[in-house]
Amino acid sequence: MGYFGRLEDKIKAQELRRQGLSYQEILKTIHVSKDTLSRWCKDIPLTEEQKTRLINNRHLGQHKGSLKAAENKRKSRVERINKIKIQAKKELGQLKNRDRFIAGIALYAGEGNKADHGEIIFTNADPKLISFMAQWLIEFTEIPINKFRGAIWIHEGSSEMDAKKFWSDTSGIPLSQFRKTYISKPKDGSKKVRKNIHQYGIFSIRLSNSEAHRKIMGWIYALFDDKITPVR
Repeated sequence: MGYFGRLEDKIKAQELRRQGLSYQEILKTIHVSKDTLSRWCKDIPLTEEQKTRLINNRHLGQHKGSLKAAENKRKSRVERINKIKIQAKKELGQLKNRDRFIAGIALYAGEGNKADHGEIIFTNADPKLISFMAQWLIEFTEIPINKFRGAIWIHEGSSEMDAKKFWSDTSGIPLSQFRKTYISKPKDGSKKVRKNIHQYGIFSIRLSNSEAHRKIMGWIYALFDDKITPVR
């Protein structure tokens, strides 16, 4: 670059600085090093309004940088989780009929009603578990879907009709076989803020069948009393 071209850049850079532009903004127009630009403009005073603008822009840039770092961290976490899921799926392999049978027993042992009053009840907010258990009960208890009943527990303000359609589609239980929905209302004067409100509430699969319930309980006792090898 010739002398006059460099002088022209210096004059233009100083004019932009007097307008209150930051060095980064000037460098988008004037192609010199930041050190050179700093020498050219170091003695140019800025108004209080211009200083405030530069400070605000710097804070905005830092905020954007923080957001970008957080987004990159989130993407990295999602990638790690997906890799773990893929590996876990490979390790699990293809589920056979007996595998599904044992899985259902274990799920019911954890989430199902075990009191001996003649009713099978499996309650959960996870649609995948509800779908699995509905199919499991049909397959292994041989009770037809028309004997199933559904029950929903939701917070006040949630759409009951949306919840009914969602859980009917998930479980395969017709809406005509749903019991009255329980709607939870906030307690008077309560300051508790609920953070984890399920959009469609919590769902229960219900079956009135003493024989089937006792059979499931027998499977549970057999599984955990006789088949699990203690850790030594």
